[in-house]
Amino acid sequence: MTRASLERLSQRRVFFGHQSVGGNILDGVRGLAPATSVVEVKDPGATLGPGTLAHAFVGQNEQPETKLAHFERLLDGGLARQVDVALMKFCYIDFNRGTDAKALFEKYRATLAGLKTRHPGVTFVHVTAPLTTVQRGARAWLNELRGRPVFGVGENVSREAFNALMRQTYDGKEPLFDLAALESSQADGTRETYEVNGRAYPAMVPAYSDDGGHLNAQGQARVAAALVSFLGALPEPTREAPASAKAQP
Repeated sequence: MTRASLERLSQRRVFFGHQSVGGNILDGVRGLAPATSVVEVKDPGATLGPGTLAHAFVGQNEQPETKLAHFERLLDGGLARQVDVALMKFCYIDFNRGTDAKALFEKYRATLAGLKTRHPGVTFVHVTAPLTTVQRGARAWLNELRGRPVFGVGENVSREAFNALMRQTYDGKEPLFDLAALESSQADGTRETYEVNGRAYPAMVPAYSDDGGHLNAQGQARVAAALVSFLGALPEPTREAPASAKAQP
């Protein structure tokens, strides 16, 4: 995170739709960028000034489609006229061992494509789904012995399937904030992984969470710094001129 990133963010209006992990990230932003006004919005017609990071708790956990619908409703309801950048993220709890990652991604892709068409002046940022730690040691061994699920194993496989589609579709083409990559990487770049059927899958670095899913102070600071830098580095938004202005000779 640089002073230039903070300066650019102070001139932008951002909307972030999320649930609990998003709240963790915003706690980190408050600590690192106190000049940024972090404001919860419930009225899509609210007026937002430069330097505002507006946010809302969208939808219901374990029902990711409701998060998409709520995010869409807020932007279409007037919020898109007030912001330069918009992003939303699913939560780790929206994925289980049986999640159809491809079907969920197609709903996400279609929703975002529609929003981009209707609101061309907004820069939409895509965010990979967050991960959890993976249970290890004696407890994991006992669960395997008893035929019980090991925490994080199947769920992270589903999250990675969704995230792989996000990267294939958007990386290098549209803004993509890879939250999962941040959560699964140490500061020196070392990756936290585990194996299923001979294939490596990413998991959250245990030091970033106290409960296996939510970000602790260390995790918050890491992700918040990366997000501030990412948002600050986005190209300047280009708003279309009003129709009346276009009509002038």
